[in-house]
Amino acid sequence: MATAAKDPGPAVCFEDIEAARDRIASYVKASPCPYSELFSQKFGCKTFLKLENLHLTGSFKERGACNRLLQMPEQDKGQGVIAASAGNHAQAVALYATKFGIHSKIVMPEGTPLVKVTRTRNFGGQVVLKGTNFDEAYGHAQKMGEEEGRHFIHPFDDPAIIAGQGTIGLELLEQNPYLDCLLVPIGGGGMAAGIAVAIKETNPKIRVIGVEAEVLSSMKASLDSKSRVELPPATTLCDGIAVRRVGTIAFDLLSHYLDDIVTVSEEEVAGAVLELLETEKMIAEGAAAATIAALSAGKVAGVQGKRVCAVISGGNIDVNVLARIIERGLVATGRIYRLDLQLRDTPGALAEVLGSIAELNANVLEIHHNRTFAEGAPVGKTNVEFKLETRGSEHIERLRDHLKAAGYRILDHL
Repeated sequence: MATAAKDPGPAVCFEDIEAARDRIASYVKASPCPYSELFSQKFGCKTFLKLENLHLTGSFKERGACNRLLQMPEQDKGQGVIAASAGNHAQAVALYATKFGIHSKIVMPEGTPLVKVTRTRNFGGQVVLKGTNFDEAYGHAQKMGEEEGRHFIHPFDDPAIIAGQGTIGLELLEQNPYLDCLLVPIGGGGMAAGIAVAIKETNPKIRVIGVEAEVLSSMKASLDSKSRVELPPATTLCDGIAVRRVGTIAFDLLSHYLDDIVTVSEEEVAGAVLELLETEKMIAEGAAAATIAALSAGKVAGVQGKRVCAVISGGNIDVNVLARIIERGLVATGRIYRLDLQLRDTPGALAEVLGSIAELNANVLEIHHNRTFAEGAPVGKTNVEFKLETRGSEHIERLRDHLKAAGYRILDHL
């Protein structure tokens, strides 16, 4: 009688993560998990932050890359490795490949911020800029790897990578054993999968919630469809988790272990980057701030009074992008406001409205006086656009009410 095939079990199990922790302990330091008093007051839950942005390369990717490269057979190291990445995986592979005497080649999209390209080169990686997005860079890296005989290091769909990222979960269980809920950013799903295995196999009562960018929520779409789906390209502030199709291994694991998944908008992410900068004096990239965005926007149910940890996955962000995110965050939180008014086209009219704005203590940053191309403005009127520094939505409402009462016509819409 034929014997039924034995179930091989999951591609990554708890023992794999424990082994990964022992393996990388000499190279990757545990990241801190401090309590945030101010976030706790704001969110109504005891909030902790797992600071993966404090690693040498600025992200959690070090864990998986180190674990993967340490398991390479000695006879294969001479062939070198190749990876595709928009930044964080690239730096991690370059760092540990150099440390272990392995030549690394990293394919990055042509639009990758200069700071990520420079840091990858500084860590010893040979950077190749190819493709307009990650998918094109990924395809080129695979082709180049085959041609040159290099070992391809996948950014998330690799058991050793997932096990390495899962060491975050083991640290959390020691740092905060009475945790109720954990929020993890999801891109390809490698980190979330590894953490979920570590957490759920130890304490299944801890809720593990994934957070994705609203415009590119490939894991949510896949879980809803019960199979991996590929989404069309989209631009997001969360470039670190901008993955169109999640990994096979991560999908299988998260289908079993993940409690829920929520999405956050671009405005919510921008606001969270700003909150982390102002409240915690911490620089976080868009993908890393997604967990705080979910809490700030009230996207996670049942956390009131609970012990909640948000994984801050990385802090590698171009200063120019940071400046734009900050400005967008200021707009989203009502700290910068665009006001369009229609004024009399007479001397002194602008001075009068400036006086009215000053009465409400709004600061004028820019003025655009549009007389020639003032669409819909009758003769004798002109449209003026103001960029104002304000103190929030209530301040904006008072300002609008004040101007309306003074007889001004407001052209913009809330």
